[in-house]
Amino acid sequence: MLQNIRIVLVETSHTGNMGSVARAMKTMGLTNLWLVNPLVRPDSQAIALAAGASDVIGNARIVETLDEALSGCSLVVGTSARSRTLPWPMLDPRECGLKSVEQGRHAPVALVFGRERVGLTNEELQKCHYHVAIAANPQYSSLNLAMAVQVIAYEVRMAWLAGDPVSDGEEEAPYPLVDDLERFYGHLEEVLLQTGFIRANHPGQVMNKLRRLFTRARPESQELNILRGMLASIAASYKTKP
Repeated sequence: MLQNIRIVLVETSHTGNMGSVARAMKTMGLTNLWLVNPLVRPDSQAIALAAGASDVIGNARIVETLDEALSGCSLVVGTSARSRTLPWPMLDPRECGLKSVEQGRHAPVALVFGRERVGLTNEELQKCHYHVAIAANPQYSSLNLAMAVQVIAYEVRMAWLAGDPVSDGEEEAPYPLVDDLERFYGHLEEVLLQTGFIRANHPGQVMNKLRRLFTRARPESQELNILRGMLASIAASYKTKP
């Protein structure tokens, strides 16, 4: 199951941080590292600071965009150290570990960490189902990248060691993958533009707020199919209007 947990680093600027993250991951049994548009490629410093986790660095997937790193995932959690203009569903690290292990039994999970200085952008955070914040000392909350990964990876391991939660015997309904959700949001925006609910020259925050609404609701795959069917029906009715 731990192979389904992706640690995703966005635009990392120091190779030493890549190595330190690899070490933090391997100590907790995680090996699936993704690098999104790194400003520098892993080098000898990354290998040196990996301290025995050079295999994690060597097997890291390097991709150009965050969407590539999230493809195929059913759960995405982004790290955020500050409150945002548009509040998002929040987890603490323990809840993050539990949800990651729960979802990781069925499909890949992405735990996303941002740039060393500025973290993740608002647009990147809106691609996440949840945000996670580490409750550090408010007078000195300066966690470096590897420290943050270590805290989250530890909680994932503790949840994994605790074993599967007691089941009532019913099979859990699957959640849609990130790719399916993005297609839904594209379909939704297209229909809202077609009906005039959104004006192309003044879209405002409508889609961002709708993303937050559906993120909170977390529709299952079948429910998302129903929503897509509704959108298709609405679009078809507008096409047939005289």
